[in-house]
Amino acid sequence: MTELIFTFDSAFEMWAFWTAVVALAAFLLGGTYIVTRPQPEFAGHPKGLFLLFLAEMWERFSYYGMRALLIFYLVQHWMFSDSEASIIYGAYTALVYITPVVGGYLADRYLGQRKAVLFGAVLLTFGHFFMAFEGSGGQADPTINVFWAALALIIVGSGFLKANISVIVGQLYSRTDIRRDPAYTIFYMGINVGAATASIICGYLGQTYGWQYGFGLAGIGMLIGLIFFVLGKPLLLGKGEPKDPAKLAGGKEFGIYGAGLAMVALCWAAIQYQELVGTVLGAFGGALVAYVLAIVTFQMAYGSWEAAPRVPFTVYLASAAVMIIGIVLAALGNSAMAYVALVGLAGLVAVLIQQSIVKTFHERDRIFAAMFLILTSIVFWALFEQAGSSLNLFTDRHVDTEGVNASMFQSINAIYIVLLAPLFAMLWQSLARKGAEPSTPMKFGLAVIQVGLGFLVLVWGAESAGVNVPTPVIFIFLIYLLHTTGELCLSPVGLSAMNRLSPGQIASLVMGTWFFASATGNFAAGLIAAATGAEGVGETAGKQVVLDVYQTVGLYAVGIGVAVMVVSPLIKKLMHLDTLQDDNVGDDLEGQAAAGLESQEGGIHPATRG
Repeated sequence: MTELIFTFDSAFEMWAFWTAVVALAAFLLGGTYIVTRPQPEFAGHPKGLFLLFLAEMWERFSYYGMRALLIFYLVQHWMFSDSEASIIYGAYTALVYITPVVGGYLADRYLGQRKAVLFGAVLLTFGHFFMAFEGSGGQADPTINVFWAALALIIVGSGFLKANISVIVGQLYSRTDIRRDPAYTIFYMGINVGAATASIICGYLGQTYGWQYGFGLAGIGMLIGLIFFVLGKPLLLGKGEPKDPAKLAGGKEFGIYGAGLAMVALCWAAIQYQELVGTVLGAFGGALVAYVLAIVTFQMAYGSWEAAPRVPFTVYLASAAVMIIGIVLAALGNSAMAYVALVGLAGLVAVLIQQSIVKTFHERDRIFAAMFLILTSIVFWALFEQAGSSLNLFTDRHVDTEGVNASMFQSINAIYIVLLAPLFAMLWQSLARKGAEPSTPMKFGLAVIQVGLGFLVLVWGAESAGVNVPTPVIFIFLIYLLHTTGELCLSPVGLSAMNRLSPGQIASLVMGTWFFASATGNFAAGLIAAATGAEGVGETAGKQVVLDVYQTVGLYAVGIGVAVMVVSPLIKKLMHLDTLQDDNVGDDLEGQAAAGLESQEGGIHPATRG
């Protein structure tokens, strides 16, 4: 009977599919049982936690179900070239990382987390269902405008939901509640269950039976999550509500929703004109970093902006303006302006060095260390995020997948994290007890080396087997393994480091800079993936182009990682760990235990503990 409903190209594909279906059903039924029990708690936790678990599980199911298919949809249905599709994919994922900054801000100031999550879930549900309207295909098909609208809705919906749902988890517990980290661990399971099962189920349906089935199922998953969240409102115990309801009176709440829809329109344009995304990332990112450094170098170091020395401060502002203008004009096509941006950057660095010499200030040095880690993370994410674009296409075209649809391999990262995250947590704790735990910058160096080694292992495996024959699938498992171990050395560690190194008054600003770096890395990932596009040169030659790019970025990553490890003692010295006022840094960040699958999963505006 099964074979009359589903057909599989291999036993492995069949087992993977049905295992994912059973796992998803088990979590759905188990979660439904828990949240409908009359008792207020289950396993020592409020039922609201399990409600949020289910809502996030289905949101991740919808998002990763769509993500697993997106690059194939762009190339095979809308007929974009590999390069064009990779740029679109990179701009899309970058925007997904940018919008939580706005969603988190509006929730903090006006809506409250619950209404923001609800609004985001509604946008996501419409967005995923719009993805199922595929038309006849090709860029001349007017239905492509529905596709752009779907992506825009998903981008903004993610911005409102992802920024806030994990914050509600923390609000269910007091600041001193020892159940907080275990709660985030449970919540984190929902993230990974949704991600792993979606890539398998939606990927299989989309590539085997048609795009509308994969995208449609993702939409159904989001709708289920929305229904759970709406009906389960009493289980949240009043958490996540607006701090000042008066700010929403007189139709202001609908004005905020209108602003959200205006963001959809803006993203609808940006996703079609990807150079706008690059320009915004460059200009806003440069301004954000310059602003953070200005605060600790002048305002905090001297007590106020007015007390800061005029000449260095003026030179700093002028240099920052020159740098930002140069970045914008260079992004718009004037390549000569890149040198102007470098002149501005040189002026900034000169002032920062001068201020470091004339005035000792540990908080400034810690922010220098944080900015170094942030820049390093951009390199990591630019390579790690090849998974959904160029690596997905490579797997589909050049790997012996033994009958398994390529999109289903997007589940490997989530599965590895579930298996390895507890081991890494125990490893760091064990090494710390022995005084042998690597420093944060050393872990970052290890992460970049591992992401580079992943590509080099794939290149070695493909060339050893022969470029003119399919690459053995084991090397896909190996690259994801190395990338996941690298992620576990950087993502949760980075979240903790940002909170640890940031002065309380700018903690959210520095955390926002960390997430903005993730957006920059995702956009850079699109540019790298575009370089692997080699249409019209033949399958073997095209495969060699991809391998050449992977070898180049792999070697650069290993070199950068080694350089980071070499300078890590200096960066560790800048962290001034011996003078930190609060030595109990292991639990400062709400959601720290949830970090792993994506760098933003701990919450875009995580609360900090005093």
